[in-house]
Amino acid sequence: MTLSQSTLDELVAAGVSVRTDPDVIETYSHDRSPAPYGLALAVVSPADTAQVSETMKWATRHRVPVVVRGAGSGIAGAATASDGCIILSTAHLNRILDIDAPNMLATTQPAVITAELDRAVAQRGLMYAPDPGSVEICSIGGNVATNAGGLRCVKYGVTRDSIAGLEVVLADGRIIRTGRRTVKNVSGYDLTGLFVGSEGTLGVVTEIDVRLRPRPVGLSPVIVGSFTDTAAAGAAVAQVMSANLEPELMELLDRRTLTLIDDFKHTGLEPDAGALLVAQTTGTSAIERAAVIAELFTTAGGFDVIVSDDAAEAEQLIEIRRLAYPAYEHAGAALVEDVAVPRSRLADMLAAVDEISARHGVTVASVAHAGDGNVHPTFIYERGLPEVPDEVMAAAEEVFRTAISFGGTLTGEHGVGVLKKRWLGEDLGADTLAVCHDIKGALDPLGILNPGKAI
Repeated sequence: MTLSQSTLDELVAAGVSVRTDPDVIETYSHDRSPAPYGLALAVVSPADTAQVSETMKWATRHRVPVVVRGAGSGIAGAATASDGCIILSTAHLNRILDIDAPNMLATTQPAVITAELDRAVAQRGLMYAPDPGSVEICSIGGNVATNAGGLRCVKYGVTRDSIAGLEVVLADGRIIRTGRRTVKNVSGYDLTGLFVGSEGTLGVVTEIDVRLRPRPVGLSPVIVGSFTDTAAAGAAVAQVMSANLEPELMELLDRRTLTLIDDFKHTGLEPDAGALLVAQTTGTSAIERAAVIAELFTTAGGFDVIVSDDAAEAEQLIEIRRLAYPAYEHAGAALVEDVAVPRSRLADMLAAVDEISARHGVTVASVAHAGDGNVHPTFIYERGLPEVPDEVMAAAEEVFRTAISFGGTLTGEHGVGVLKKRWLGEDLGADTLAVCHDIKGALDPLGILNPGKAI
């Protein structure tokens, strides 16, 4: 598909920034995944909701596919360009519009970086709870698109649990608002929940009302324990979670991850550890609950168990977990995957990943939001290859199907994008997938929003 300059000039006349430089298009055409991407026609950067609406009216008029792109930190291929599309960059929609402390809400545009929002509300004694591993580079809009989770989701839930309402531009340019700035709201269908996690296939999110929480005060101790293997660590997680100790985070790193982090940053992590658990408690009785978690770690076979209530040291211990993805990328090309299973099957899932890795002869390093049963097996392979090797995709496919067989799902927080779409029917079932297609058809009858992604 080609567009004449006069057609693009219609957007320019509406005040929308339009760039057609090949280098700019290339930069915006892919995310952090190894997913293939097509040739876009232009990058457009609306300055406000009205310009987003004009862009979508234009796209509907000319039947041009639109791929919405935020920070580009996604790892499922959801924001990759398709042939003949325009890339709608939200980069100019980057302001925190309001912090409403009495109602514990904030209103933000989609390009605001997640960590920046959290730091802004911290000045009011509040917290934005979702805390993805990429918190310093990912945007709120991207979090909404994928229903991102993160380190604190074991206590506070995923992005959907922190969204009160949205402003959304539909495929035909109509602007709607979903949700309310109230604690309770049951009017109509839950459209807010529908758009969260829709990966840009149903509308363009231009404003987000987020729910805030009181920022924990007092000591927030971190508990770290080493284990001989992931099975022992998984058993410890099960004991902690069944004891109702409400950790703020409960993260697991396997041996290969620990080795790669040490290779990357020379951390001196315990070389005998087959797995490491990192937990944190906050709020009332945090010190007492941390002591019980440490005891449960030890009972489950943990060694070198430590509890730190020094704020600087605690943050350094948590930072070890955040180093996992940079360490993977330092080691080679990385296919970062994301499955979730019932917490009772966490140890089984980790053991299955190890077995699949060995049988296929591929390198797999795993971290997990262990308190949620959300495992991120990362397949590391030779950098510079034109596509993901067949043996890596075969191993990944087996991991997906194993998670589903355990009563789990293909993705807990990264989204389906393009990399997992072929297995979605097995996850959802034919009738449920058909309903998803019906919803897509109702809101985007021309199929111009992020075609070929998510469903």
